[in-house]
Amino acid sequence: MNDADVSKQIQQMVRFIRQEAEEKANEISVSAEEEFNIEKLQLVEAEKKKIRQEYERKEKQVQIRKKIEYSMQLNASRIKVLQAQDDLVNSMKEAASKELLHVSHHHHSYEHLLKDLIVQGLLRLKEPAVLLRGRKADVHFVESILHSAKKEYAQKENVHSPEIIIDHVHLPPAPSHHDVHGPSCSGGVVLASRDGKIVFENTLDARLEVVFRKKLPEIRKSLFGQIAA
Repeated sequence: MNDADVSKQIQQMVRFIRQEAEEKANEISVSAEEEFNIEKLQLVEAEKKKIRQEYERKEKQVQIRKKIEYSMQLNASRIKVLQAQDDLVNSMKEAASKELLHVSHHHHSYEHLLKDLIVQGLLRLKEPAVLLRGRKADVHFVESILHSAKKEYAQKENVHSPEIIIDHVHLPPAPSHHDVHGPSCSGGVVLASRDGKIVFENTLDARLEVVFRKKLPEIRKSLFGQIAA
C-alpha cells in the first residue's frame, strides 16, 4: 500500500471518527436540552404551585377577616339592641318606682297596706318579739294600725299577740330632687328578730324589685317577642 492509499484511508477514518463525534455531540446536546426543558417546566410548575398556595392562603385570611368583621359587627348590633331593650325595661321600672311615691299619699289605703305588710312580715318571721323599722313620716300610720296587725297575726297563727318594738332608727325618706343619689324608701316596713339574725324587708321598693325580677321574662316577651324572652 503506497502513501496515497494510506493517506486516503487515514482521512476516511478521521471523517468517520469526526462524524461519530458530531452525532454523539448532537445527541448529548439534544438530551441536555430535553433535560433542561423538563427541569425548567418542573421549576415553573413548582413556582405556579407556590403562587397558587400563597394566593389560597391569602384568600383564606381575607375570608377569615371578613367573617371576624361580620361577627364583630353582628355582636355590636346585638349589644345595641340588648342595650336598647334594657334601657326600655329600666325606664319602665323607673316609671313604676315613681308611681310608688303616690301610694303613701292616700292615707287610708296606705294604712291598710302597711298593716298587710306588717302581718306578712310577722307570718314570715314567726317570732314572739320583733323589731319594726319604718320611715319617720310613717310612724303615726304604723302606730295607728299596730294593734290590729298584731291581733290579725295572732288569730291566723293561733298564738299570743307578738311584741313589736318600733325602732328609733328610721328607713330613708322618699326620693327627693335635692338628693337624687342618696338612699331612699317609697314606703313599707322592715321587720327583724330581736337578735337581728333574721331580717324581712317588706318595703314598697323591695316588693317592686321582687315582682319586677319575677315578671321580667313576661315583660321582655310582651315587649320584644319570643326571641327576647
